[in-house]
This record gives sequence, C-alpha cells and structure tokens, in this order.
Amino acid sequence: MSLNKTPFFELRSGSVDTLLFVVKTPDLDALRNELTRRFEATPEFFAGDVVAIDVRRLAEGERVSLPELEKVLRDVRMRPIGIVALPAQTWAIQWANAGGLPILEARDRRGAPKPSVDEAKPNTEAAAVIEAAVANTPPPPAPPAPATIIDRPLRSGQQVYAKGDLVVLGLVSYGAEVIAEGNIHIYAPLRGRALAGVHGNLDARIFCTCLEPELISIAGIYRTTENPLPADVLSKPVQIWLNEEKLMIEPLRLT
Repeated sequence: MSLNKTPFFELRSGSVDTLLFVVKTPDLDALRNELTRRFEATPEFFAGDVVAIDVRRLAEGERVSLPELEKVLRDVRMRPIGIVALPAQTWAIQWANAGGLPILEARDRRGAPKPSVDEAKPNTEAAAVIEAAVANTPPPPAPPAPATIIDRPLRSGQQVYAKGDLVVLGLVSYGAEVIAEGNIHIYAPLRGRALAGVHGNLDARIFCTCLEPELISIAGIYRTTENPLPADVLSKPVQIWLNEEKLMIEPLRLT
C-alpha cells in the first residue's frame, strides 16, 4: 500500500484561518487589563478563536513573558496555537523550542516584509526571477460568502452570525447581537450590538439608518454607550469604518 494513501488518515497541504494577536507593548499588565475590558464588554466575541501570538511589532530589546501571555489569552477564551517572530527575537524562538508553541510563518498584509531575492540564494538568474515572481504573487482570493439577510426584528438575547455580509431589515433590539465577518447593513434602528469584520477584516463597515447602539465594533475595535455618541450621528443614518485603529462614524446623506 502507498505510504501516501491509507484508509485511516490522510496528510494534505492546506491552510487554516487564524487570527494574529499582534503584541505592541511588553507591558503584560496593560495587555491583561485591555483584554479583560474587551472580554467583559463582549464575552462571546473571542470565544473559541484560535490565535497566533505575533511579537514582530515589539521594539528591539523588548520582551514579553510568553507563558503568562498564553495564560491571559486562554482566560478570555482564545486558543493560542503558535508564535510569529523575527529571526532576531531569539527569546521567543527559544521558548517555543523549549516546549511552548511552534514558530509559525505569517503572510498577513500588515506583517513583516517579504525576504529579498538575495536571501533566497538562487542558483541562476532565471531561477531568481521565477522565485521572486512566485513569492510576490498573492494567493487567489477565496470566493466571497453570500450575504445573509434577516427580514425580521431581533429581540433581546437573539444573536445572528454571518460568514460574509449581513443585511438586517428589522429592528435590532437592546440585548440583541448581530455579528459578521464582512459588512453589516441595518435598515432599521440599531439598539443592540453590531460587530463587523470579526475575523480581522479591517475594511469592514457598518451601515445603519438609525444609530442607537449598546456597542459597535469593527475587527475588534469597539465603542460602547459609556462613550456617548455626538448629536450629529445619534439616532441618525450613519456609516462606520476604521481609520488607523480608530472607529470613524459619519452621517449618511440618503437624499
């Protein structure tokens, strides 16, 4: 029997969607406090998400305790599955090699620059051209998920999740929650919670004809009623998007 084919298991190449938890500070207390605050505001937001801990944004010489950070992430129901680190960040690599999490390579749009052709050390000039072209060609995009349409009001305690865009034609009541990996369109008052781009889609937007929310969030950046909305957007038609990790809320002119 071929070593590649058995009736019991199969080894195949593939890819798995994973969030990057990008560490920007070595201050573990600050990380813990912010994660706890977000978790308490939206306890189901992180539930079950697998993440790779990305330490590439730390400055040279900065370190964070990876065992403690792993515990913090698990406390908010995230599941760390690996480390993304620069070659010079030997402290992270050594911890992984000592029995922690594996070292992973990330090809995210905000990640480290791709290696140069010189680093690839090709055998010939032609091989270098081909290798560089392959390295800089993005993978074909996955087909978009169809939009989910909800044509009824959502009562308190109800939750709707969409793999793509989400369109809601009825009221989202206080205590209700609409979640989408893509954009959210609400053609009625939003009084509950709306979370768009939940798998890190920084380009996702929320569109709403009457903004009165308990919480709005895009790619994990959120705002609650603890921070009152300006009068020019409260109870008005709006669009919401991210600009440098800041939620922007702009009135929609529908006439």
